[in-house]
Amino acid sequence: MSQPPQKPLQLDTPPVSVRGSEARAFAYGWTIVGLLWFVACLNYFDRLMLISMRESVKADIVMSEAQFGLLTSIFLWVYGVMSPLGGFIADRFSRKWAIIGSVAMWSAMTWLTGQVHSFHGLFIVRALMGVSEAFYIPAALALIAEWHHGSTRSLATGIHMSGLYAGAALGGLGGYIAEYCGWRRGFTWFGLLGIVYAMVLLFGLRDGGPGDAAAGALRRQERKNCRWSQGLRALFGEPSFLALLTYFSLAALASWGLSGWLPTFLREQFSLGQGKAGLSATGYIQLGSYLGVLLGGVWSDRWVQRTPRGRLYIVVAGFCLGAPGVFLLAGTHQFAIAIGGMLLYGLARGFSDANTMPILCQIVSKKYRATGYGFLNLCSTLAGGVMIYLGGVMRDAQTGLVRAFQTAAIALIMAAVVLLAVRPSRSKEES
Repeated sequence: MSQPPQKPLQLDTPPVSVRGSEARAFAYGWTIVGLLWFVACLNYFDRLMLISMRESVKADIVMSEAQFGLLTSIFLWVYGVMSPLGGFIADRFSRKWAIIGSVAMWSAMTWLTGQVHSFHGLFIVRALMGVSEAFYIPAALALIAEWHHGSTRSLATGIHMSGLYAGAALGGLGGYIAEYCGWRRGFTWFGLLGIVYAMVLLFGLRDGGPGDAAAGALRRQERKNCRWSQGLRALFGEPSFLALLTYFSLAALASWGLSGWLPTFLREQFSLGQGKAGLSATGYIQLGSYLGVLLGGVWSDRWVQRTPRGRLYIVVAGFCLGAPGVFLLAGTHQFAIAIGGMLLYGLARGFSDANTMPILCQIVSKKYRATGYGFLNLCSTLAGGVMIYLGGVMRDAQTGLVRAFQTAAIALIMAAVVLLAVRPSRSKEES
């Protein structure tokens, strides 16, 4: 008796068209990271260039040490206050247009910085720059999180954040630009560069994440349903979000205190020139941070597959190295030891920067991720602005910066302890 013909074995594999769509989405996810890497670089370069040009700017525009510190503080305070609104607009309307508008406006303010001739004019321009930059980071990190899920989210975030490090390191060149070309010309050139790149983003960026037309329509509907009051309840009704706010604020005391006053500290402590002090203050920390975002990103994406708390443990481990590094930096008179301290702190900062947005994604709905990061920016920049201003006050009172840096190291230890109170969710991690 003959056997009935057997049906061919059916393999549970997606159609070729589906695989091709996934490959294109994967490739575009990394294209977004590349496009935004340059924006992040320009963001911090424009922001920090003024600090490394301190001597030249003060020689041209009369101001006290406290007033010079206030220029960075007012930027941070305005930037922080506007960040939640910037994040909400990105969640509610368009992350693409929030990014493009931010780049164009802050570049215009960078150009305008080179045109003012009084402290009050510089004060106003720096405040307006704070408004414009507040719309970028929340929108950019939320857009990256949409295109990168658990297996690549920390690495993608970290690579983007490395653009900030590159901009901060190049910002140290501001001292050389001021010496050889004039500080006004530097602001004019880089303001024009940013305006041109905003035009490039018009064609390179698009809203949404991977998926078909139905998924895109669902995301658009979710944006329409975003409400400010609902977002506040979703964020501040979550204890883990409050713990993350506290952690980020404490970490900002160290980050902005070092960014604001390290060039001055190195110049005076080790008798360096303005250019070398500015480049050293940014370069060594950024080198450590580059290693931190790559190592911390890859390590975190793997560890989180085993436990939802994996990303938290990476950051805590980094801060356990970074805090002693800042203590070394503050207490030494040997430049080689100071370099070691800056590298250790940079490594810790890289671990943190690669994982803060991914940790936020584990505790907050994707509907309000940009808004949530905006509130992180608010608390951290307010704290950082206070730290920078106090540094200026200490200098006017003839008190050294060593105490300020030691306070920053203690803040890192406290931040690591607070972070352990966060309770991440695997279901949110996978969204």
